[in-house]
Amino acid sequence: MASAVLPSGSQCAAAAAVAAVVAPPGLRLRLLLLLLSAAALIPTGDGQNLFTKDVTVIEGEVATISCQVNKSDDSVIQLLNPNRQTIYFRDFRPLKDSRFQLLNFSSSELKVSLTNVSISDEGRYFCQLYTDPPQESYTTITVLVPPRNVMIDIQKDTAVEGEEIEVNCTAMASKPATTIRWFKGNKELKGKAEVEEWSDMYTVTSQLMLKVRKEDDGVPVICQVEHPAVTGNLQTQRYLEVQYKPQVHIQMTYPLQGLTREGDALKLTCEAIGKPQPMMVSWVRVDDEMPQHAVLSGPNLFISNLNKTDNGTYRCEASNIVGSAHSDYMLYVYDSRAGEEGAIRAVDHAVIGGVVAVVVFAMLCLLIILGRYFARHKGLFSLTSSRRIK
Repeated sequence: MASAVLPSGSQCAAAAAVAAVVAPPGLRLRLLLLLLSAAALIPTGDGQNLFTKDVTVIEGEVATISCQVNKSDDSVIQLLNPNRQTIYFRDFRPLKDSRFQLLNFSSSELKVSLTNVSISDEGRYFCQLYTDPPQESYTTITVLVPPRNVMIDIQKDTAVEGEEIEVNCTAMASKPATTIRWFKGNKELKGKAEVEEWSDMYTVTSQLMLKVRKEDDGVPVICQVEHPAVTGNLQTQRYLEVQYKPQVHIQMTYPLQGLTREGDALKLTCEAIGKPQPMMVSWVRVDDEMPQHAVLSGPNLFISNLNKTDNGTYRCEASNIVGSAHSDYMLYVYDSRAGEEGAIRAVDHAVIGGVVAVVVFAMLCLLIILGRYFARHKGLFSLTSSRRIK
């Protein structure tokens, strides 16, 4: 009896695959299922000739899957999804998903594109090559999902200087989790992040505790989100509004030379800056009453015809809802001729100094002349005495 030659596993799988292509529509699905079952039971041999690469794609964009063969022997190439459903068998697409499109088909490559990728498309996609024995390789599609929304929330719209406030930034529904960085103006600050995972998506909330100063008023607090699916840095910001107590400064606008003498007039202006802006300022005389001839007009204090009884400390006070502050001016009234006498004394001192300098110079000159005279006559006296002795 003649012996029968049994076909190999790969030949059976290939024959079933060809039959699936040419079979009537009613039998095609059954044959394909038979093909997949046979392929799953066949072990992968050595000398792998089939390879592919992992794919990372942003949600909504296009993923490209390529099954490549190093040394082609015209074996059948098949691509399956993570559920082991056939996407493409050679150049035929059994799976009714129009997002899959054939880019290239040859004996050495099966290249397919997947448009409008979503998170549900993630997983392993299998390339199968029907050689003897069959070969299988897989590629992993990873889908990056940028954060759906980034929100920043400040505990209080308006803060008071010295107060500590809470600022939160939330990046919703991303994959993988985002990284959140904080900035106040150009200065980076440290926040505390919490990550919440739901259905393979991540929501990150970062909390920043910030003690505000009056210099922070109008400065932006920036929440910066970093994610591989986002080009550059995604930012959102809020401007700080800080209330602070007044800052008070007294400006003397008259007399211009700054010397207050009897009979002169004095004008002081109180400058007060705060948030909210002080609506009114007041002048008082510390430990005494205001002179009767003093005139108050808003931030201005005017005292005419100064005299020594006006000496004292004059205080400007300003306040708002945050607090109050003051600044003092100490008034000392000089005699009416204080300036002239000072100038005369200065002139007298200059003249006296000049006279003393001339006298000292003359005395030095005289001493030099006398010294030379005595030295010369001392030599003559010695010569005459020696002649008389002889």
